[in-house]
Amino acid sequence: MNNAASIVAVVLVSVASLAVGAFGLRFSRTMSDFYVASRGVGPTLNASAISGEYLSAASFLGVAGLILARGVDMLWLPVGWTAGYLMLLVFVAAPLRRCGAYTLPDFAQLRLESLSARRVSSALVVAIGLLYLIPQFQGAGLTLRTLTGAPSWVGQVAVALVVCLNVLPGGMRSVTLVQAFHYWLKLVALLTPLFFLLGAASNGGGRATPAALDAAEWVEPLGREHALYLTYSLVVATFFGTMGLPHVVVRFYTNRDGRAARRTTLVVLALLGCFYLLPILYGVLGRLLAFDLVASGRTDSVVLELPSRVLEGPLAEGLTALLAAGAFAAFLSTSTGLVVSVAGVLSQDLFRWGGRPYHGIRAFRLSTVLTVGVAVMLTFISAGVPVAHAVELAFAVAASTFCPMLLLGIWWRGLTPVGAIAGLVVGGGLSMSAVVATTFGVDRDGWLGAVLSQPAAVTMPLAVATMVLVSLATPGRRPEHVAQTMVRLHAPEHISLNRGPFQPEH
Repeated sequence: MNNAASIVAVVLVSVASLAVGAFGLRFSRTMSDFYVASRGVGPTLNASAISGEYLSAASFLGVAGLILARGVDMLWLPVGWTAGYLMLLVFVAAPLRRCGAYTLPDFAQLRLESLSARRVSSALVVAIGLLYLIPQFQGAGLTLRTLTGAPSWVGQVAVALVVCLNVLPGGMRSVTLVQAFHYWLKLVALLTPLFFLLGAASNGGGRATPAALDAAEWVEPLGREHALYLTYSLVVATFFGTMGLPHVVVRFYTNRDGRAARRTTLVVLALLGCFYLLPILYGVLGRLLAFDLVASGRTDSVVLELPSRVLEGPLAEGLTALLAAGAFAAFLSTSTGLVVSVAGVLSQDLFRWGGRPYHGIRAFRLSTVLTVGVAVMLTFISAGVPVAHAVELAFAVAASTFCPMLLLGIWWRGLTPVGAIAGLVVGGGLSMSAVVATTFGVDRDGWLGAVLSQPAAVTMPLAVATMVLVSLATPGRRPEHVAQTMVRLHAPEHISLNRGPFQPEH
């Protein structure tokens, strides 16, 4: 098949992303522009940007691949990734916006009044961000290798360069416009080929095989060893991990107020619900028409390969090019959001070069380059974990660290700095150990293997219990201004109250 059209599509997406980002650069002048787009993003634009950022390589390619390989058990992925925003809407969206922070470490310092809690939070933001960046770069390498036969590192480096060029000039202000553009591109890129594929498949097109049609195990849930535990652990990770992802949380700081944050989340739920119907259909079609990808270990490429399995000629090439454009947009949008969140933390806590805005922006840009460089190197050395499973692991770490801190910090005034730090260390240490073991190829059988591959059902309850018990054991360490902080988090912005002097710029 001639892949010239796909290559052109990838180049056009990259150029269009840079052009949209350059438009946002005109408005990026202050640190507030770089970190939170001056907190002036409307609900519809912000919801599109959040959805574009959230729908990563795992959503565009990995969900269909896992459904192709494992069947109905993997339907929990799109359900959980969408329902996570419902949890975020109910528990943390509005208080997060009202706290006035730029980053999760800012929230930790505001709520716990502890620099030690801030430092631990900063380390975890960097760890989760890098862990989440690895599957984005893996997916980029997979896409270009599938389309052109080029080595995987070519796609990984290409995405890294475009991400740097998007983030460096304008920070969050530029990234918001780019990510909103990417959401609608990804939706169109999956939806348009699906009409042709369903039509061709219903008319007997494609090359279905008897093995592909033997669906007894594929439609039977809980068929794997330790399946019940793995399913519940996946549900815990996806339902609660969303509110602990740094690149998701930072977007709520860009809303105008708490009410706008809730409206944004409702729109996000609708946008994600529409999108996640599509990868499921691609996985089902892959089971019928591309079952051989399971045996060859190339299930993550099913979305890109389906048009050439069902159709022929320029139509197949054009639809493949459209899917390639959507896939590349998925890598770019999520990677840019992750880089912004990690670079924001690094520039605030690692590179503190004076207080002037110019110095802050220079530190942000240096942090951007450092973040992308380290993520690319980790991608080179990591094992070939399926893209969607790699993202599951990042959700497990987020569910075991920031989710308990946010829930308890927002809704329980008894949380102490010592308790929060202990919980972050326990949850983060255990979940990151499991993630590192899985990502870099450590394989175990039995219950240990099940916990290593899906640690959230163990590590999240341990993190919550540690925070609660240690806080109860140290009541004298409660923050001095906790009552004032609770007013700041829960009182609507239009009510004139003393919300404290906290300013993240300082």
